[in-house]
Amino acid sequence: MSFFFAEDDKIGFNLKAYLIIAIISGLVGAGILYFALSTIELSQDEIEIEEDIVQDKEQQTSKEYQEVSYQEVGQEQIVDVVKEVGPGIIRITTAKERVMYDFFTRRREERIRGEGSGVIYNNEGYIITNNHVIEGAEEINVFLPEGEGEYKAEVIGKDPVTDLAVIKIDSQDLELSVPKLGDSSQLKVGQKAIAIGNPYGFSNTVTVGVISALERRLPIQQIAELTDMIQTDAAINPGNSGGGLLNQQGEVIGINTAIIEQAQGIGFAIPINLAKEIVTELIAEGEIIRPWIGIYGGDITPDLSDSYELEHQTGIYIFQIIAESPAAKSGLQEGDIILEIDQQELTSMSDLKELLQEYQVNDKIELLIYRDSSLKKYKIRLQERPINE
Repeated sequence: MSFFFAEDDKIGFNLKAYLIIAIISGLVGAGILYFALSTIELSQDEIEIEEDIVQDKEQQTSKEYQEVSYQEVGQEQIVDVVKEVGPGIIRITTAKERVMYDFFTRRREERIRGEGSGVIYNNEGYIITNNHVIEGAEEINVFLPEGEGEYKAEVIGKDPVTDLAVIKIDSQDLELSVPKLGDSSQLKVGQKAIAIGNPYGFSNTVTVGVISALERRLPIQQIAELTDMIQTDAAINPGNSGGGLLNQQGEVIGINTAIIEQAQGIGFAIPINLAKEIVTELIAEGEIIRPWIGIYGGDITPDLSDSYELEHQTGIYIFQIIAESPAAKSGLQEGDIILEIDQQELTSMSDLKELLQEYQVNDKIELLIYRDSSLKKYKIRLQERPINE
């Protein structure tokens, strides 16, 4: 017996066989067609996936290339800045005589030499540097970069309060490179900073870092400090003092001035906006005339209050009265706390400095003082601040 038909019906067998074969052939053909179409669709999907992978790889490669390009541009930018601005940062050497006495009190003279840096201010030969670089110097020499010669310099003016000074060389027949001065009020913490100077006599040494902080206060004596300083981790070493701190555009944004010797990567620069004000006045007047009351004071902090067992927790504590000063003449005493000037409250030495800028030499002011659990008022006539105070 066959699976497809009955033996007793030949005609039915033939018709049924043909019909079954046709159906099976159709199903088989449909299956083959479906498989073929599926294979084509799968192949198309694979092609699209491969195209996506290739496109992603191309985009990734393009991105990596762009990142590398940006880095290269940054490095090239620094190289261009150094090439353009470097000739405007000069080396300074100083010399002075110092009298020494040996064990037997025999007198001998010793020549002390120092080094620093400076920033060319204009084509007339004026140069910005630090006061401490040229302080007490009897001889000042300026070395222009690229072996352009050695020149004698004279002091035009200096300001110990801001640690700035201006010196000058004879610029006749010289074509000086003058760096562009920037705007330090636009600085942001974290932006790139470039320091150029002459540490240990190595001319035009370049270091790169960032602006670490702004408006730092830096004590330079027991009772004095520099304010509004720029902090940077660009390496600043002895001899960098007076050199330039630059931004990526090649603009001078600060004058390098100090480091913390016990630390690594903590250096300070004077904001260029302050330097421009001081330099302009030094060139015009040769000095900075400031009214002065003649005290060494400090902000009242919890530590200071605890150390001195202070009853009053705000104001300015007077550590020392300078002899023959307006404060000494008026009767102020060590241990007094200044609360107000002309009814304007004081909370810090910065407040005192800012308020005094509003007055002129010979102006009279009234101070409110806290002393021995009571309030007292004193009138003071302001005098010109001595250059070394």
